[in-house]
Amino acid sequence: MKIESIFKHLEYLEEVCELTLQEWGKYQDKTEYLEKIEKKKAKILSLQNRKDYEKLLLLNSQQLIGFISIFPKDGEEYPELTPWYSTMYVKKEYRGNGYSKLLNDAILKEAKRRGFSKIYLKTTLENYYEKWGAIYLEKMANGEKLYYFDLEKRTF
Repeated sequence: MKIESIFKHLEYLEEVCELTLQEWGKYQDKTEYLEKIEKKKAKILSLQNRKDYEKLLLLNSQQLIGFISIFPKDGEEYPELTPWYSTMYVKKEYRGNGYSKLLNDAILKEAKRRGFSKIYLKTTLENYYEKWGAIYLEKMANGEKLYYFDLEKRTF
């Protein structure tokens, strides 16, 4: 099992984009779906050298298990907050094995390594991220909850 940047494993780019769109995206038909996949791939590649962007992959041999990201922003609600903890995803057949914790720890470590003292998160999940140290800030207008991880207090 290893966790590495998508930029070292671009062979998974298409699959990651497909899984992301299937989990969180909206599309009306196959044409729109394919267009959105191409836009996602282009966007990821365009963010490659940014301090506030990373996508980490959890791999077992040559099999993609899941992924997680640091984003410069996540929506329009809080433009002053950056970076964002986003897109934690574990394939359905691998859930329940602690892989989310591995991804969580890896992205927090990466954010700290990049010099960030906090990373923000929004979610509708109840009592999920708190177990890993997420600190609640407020309920958002859309019903999501805003959290952050204090990276200065974390040791890895």
